[in-house]
Amino acid sequence: MADESDRHSKADSAAVINDPDELAKAEALNALRQFDMVSQMIDAHLQPDRPFNLRPSMIMSLHRIALEGINSFAGIYRPAGIEIGGSKHTPPNAHLVPSFVEEMCDYVNQQWSERSALHLAAYVMWRLNWIHPFSDGNRRTSRLISYLVLCLRLGYRLPGTNTIPAQIAENKKPYYEALELADLAAAEGRIDLYKLEELLGDYLSVQLVGIYKNARGENCVGQAEKLH
Repeated sequence: MADESDRHSKADSAAVINDPDELAKAEALNALRQFDMVSQMIDAHLQPDRPFNLRPSMIMSLHRIALEGINSFAGIYRPAGIEIGGSKHTPPNAHLVPSFVEEMCDYVNQQWSERSALHLAAYVMWRLNWIHPFSDGNRRTSRLISYLVLCLRLGYRLPGTNTIPAQIAENKKPYYEALELADLAAAEGRIDLYKLEELLGDYLSVQLVGIYKNARGENCVGQAEKLH
């Protein structure tokens, strides 16, 4: 399996910021803006008059925010081939990207009532990484699109601050391993998202248990003890 520090996109650089410290600041700010946009999308599509359909434009808009001011390809599909370091999977050629993204959106929309929330969230997370439609920012965008699908399929915005995307960001190794297993199944002509669905279910449990602990005041007690 790929090591969490190795699985990254290898593409021709289109970076706007080269200073590591400035880049880290810009990425952190954009991550907050990206999550805010996802929250707004969730709230908007929970309205009765705004039924949800996953569209490529949503994905491109979220990606644009992730790389705005950082990469000249923000919100634009990659113009050439790409490799994923630490992975055996080779993403499709650039000219195939738009059709694969459309196909992914069609799958989610057509299976919306037939499949579970965890399956659809796992599918989007894996498939967007499998396509790797952008030169950078694929993982960040896939995690938030997955969260968007999960919340809207459930019918409400999940409470809590220890969100699934935040938990993945803290330790990416299990996430990468689950993606690799799904990639191997796809290479054999199968869709097998068992491990990724299981992982997302575990993350969801942690997020919701955190709410329960806050309600009981357990987190407050723990924080108070740390102060003494």
